[in-house]
Amino acid sequence: MIRKIIHVDMDAFFAAVEIRDNPQYKGKPVIVGEKPNSRGVVSTCNYEARKYGIHSAMPSFMAYKLCPKAIFVQGRFDAYREASKQIIEIFYEYSDLVEPVSIDEAYIDVTENKKDIASATQIAIEIRRKIFNKTGLTASAGISYNKFLAKIASDMNKPDGLMVVTPLKARQVLDGLPIGKFHGIGKVSEKKMHNLGIRTGKDLKKRTLQELMKHFGKVGSYYYNIVRGIDDRKVSTERIRKSLGHERTFAKDISDVNKMVEVLTKFSEKISKQMQDRKFKAKTLTLKIKYANFDVVSRSKTIDIDFDDEKVIIHLAKKMLLETLGPNCKIRLLGLSVSNLVWEDDENDKQEIFSFYKNRCN
Repeated sequence: MIRKIIHVDMDAFFAAVEIRDNPQYKGKPVIVGEKPNSRGVVSTCNYEARKYGIHSAMPSFMAYKLCPKAIFVQGRFDAYREASKQIIEIFYEYSDLVEPVSIDEAYIDVTENKKDIASATQIAIEIRRKIFNKTGLTASAGISYNKFLAKIASDMNKPDGLMVVTPLKARQVLDGLPIGKFHGIGKVSEKKMHNLGIRTGKDLKKRTLQELMKHFGKVGSYYYNIVRGIDDRKVSTERIRKSLGHERTFAKDISDVNKMVEVLTKFSEKISKQMQDRKFKAKTLTLKIKYANFDVVSRSKTIDIDFDDEKVIIHLAKKMLLETLGPNCKIRLLGLSVSNLVWEDDENDKQEIFSFYKNRCN
């Protein structure tokens, strides 16, 4: 049976909620994030702001330089969560196979649905209409026979759009798709592919499985499959945790190593407690550093023994910090996370996904 999967992606969600609740913002560039005179970053922005080259994770001061007339709004996460809850409730009217990916997007398997509607397109139309009537917000939807193509489709006609990718249409869509638009291919892999002469799906499809695995390791098999429209992942109703971490942006750049160690020590204590409370351990620790010039460096250490002890975490963190820092380095952000999780109550080492914690100091 060919599956029918819908990917619903809210349009500029946080900014859209702010505009809905503040009609005077309509038609103006709106940025949700820290103030432009702070050291924070853009959380999201509406499409009017994106025309100026502004995007999420951009430093707020840089966004202000690109668009001084933009309206900067501090996030109201209670409002976003409430809207998200209302939207998820609509999904469950049609199917119990709902996989929220984040607060503003989800997959819905409607192959067999509660309303016995044969057309997935009709269901997507109804869902989008109900979202707007209930929340005043617009959503884009993609419909296809697997998750990968449904997500690609939802991005093809944004904002407030709908796109269907049938098995017959999939080849045409994938062949012409720029390699950076493939979900799962990040900036680093995109650059590497460009260097190999791979710029579109058609270029990628010419490469053998052996070639792709040679250049990209195990993930090469994923690239080989997705460009052929192959994705057997099911819509999962369980949230799966893959990592746990904390990060902090400093009000002023710091160069004092003792201060850095102090911050990492607090992170180690928090991470250790959360791991022990949730009854899992880890094999990998990752240190993230953002320098004053915005260069970002990550270092990871994987050990044979599973750990959840704060002493082990801070020992590894300090070692990586000292090995990474150059003389007189100033940094604006520190982050620490664990991955390769091993669960006490699951012999198969169940892994779960959840948001990376962010602690900012302004």
